[in-house]
Amino acid sequence: MKFLNNKLIRILLVAGATLLIAGGLFAMLGPGSSTGSGDRKVTLEIEPGTGVKKLTEKLSEEKLIRNPAYFRFLMRFTSSGQVKAGIYEIDDGMSAGRIISMVTSGKVKLVSVTVPEGWNNRQIAAELVRRGLAKTPEEFLRLTEDPIVLKKYNIPAKTTEGYLFPETYSVPIGYPLASFQEQMLKQFFRKIKDAEPPEGLTADQLHEKVILASIVEREAVRRDELAIMAQVFLNRLDKRMRLESCATVQYLFDKPHKKLYDRDLEIQSPYNTYLHRGLPPGPISSPGIPALKAAFHPTATDTLFFVLKPDGSHHFSKTFKEHNQAKEEFLGGRRI
Repeated sequence: MKFLNNKLIRILLVAGATLLIAGGLFAMLGPGSSTGSGDRKVTLEIEPGTGVKKLTEKLSEEKLIRNPAYFRFLMRFTSSGQVKAGIYEIDDGMSAGRIISMVTSGKVKLVSVTVPEGWNNRQIAAELVRRGLAKTPEEFLRLTEDPIVLKKYNIPAKTTEGYLFPETYSVPIGYPLASFQEQMLKQFFRKIKDAEPPEGLTADQLHEKVILASIVEREAVRRDELAIMAQVFLNRLDKRMRLESCATVQYLFDKPHKKLYDRDLEIQSPYNTYLHRGLPPGPISSPGIPALKAAFHPTATDTLFFVLKPDGSHHFSKTFKEHNQAKEEFLGGRRI
């Protein structure tokens, strides 16, 4: 009888402990386990080497968990993974189980960076600062001049200008800038096939096309004029005429000017195609696939000039006389 009583007591103790654990797990995992409504968001930085104890302390300080002891138990009871370093966005509506799942699976907070077609490296660097991925523009711009990176991607230039593919990228906060640049470079060489380049292009030949595409990207307003504009510049190169591209002059300024004046066209720079013949020494922007395709496959035309019209399209001319007439009509005779 005594044996049965002891056995019954043990059974009751085990059952009680099981109920206690189950109740605790439900409290931590269940719908009422969060500390708030989810309106309060906390950006939590977990450093490498952070263990369960330190993580629990951080979450408790931020009032994101109800019971630290149960949270530590739950981490050990339900999770086989380790805490992964990173920056996480956690709100007070998350259950402990959801928080654990996040920090052990590495579902870190992401930031989206959109690089539009036609941006140059300085604009990209400024956006990275704005999005919190770089402290200063120079931090990123130094990486664009890294000779090891230029050699790795066979870019015959002093910077990666023109090869940072314009797209929206989602990366974790704290993502290394060097890795971000490499992601953009890899995307360029993955996507370039969509522009249908001729086979067998050398790095130097590709570079010339990227330069041309970067100018066309900045000059054109309408997409349907990209290919004809590319041919206009090629025609001028064939005739050893200066390109006289306003976009190459605008590249000299940190911020594009609303209007160029005669004094701007006299700035001494190899990028000033009003003063120097041939292509500039490098790209002036990150061209998109349509502009790259236009550079590879321009529309046949014998026109040599174009002028912007009020509706955003361009008037294309074959002769200088016709071009002057178009400038008089659309620009009131102004040089630009």
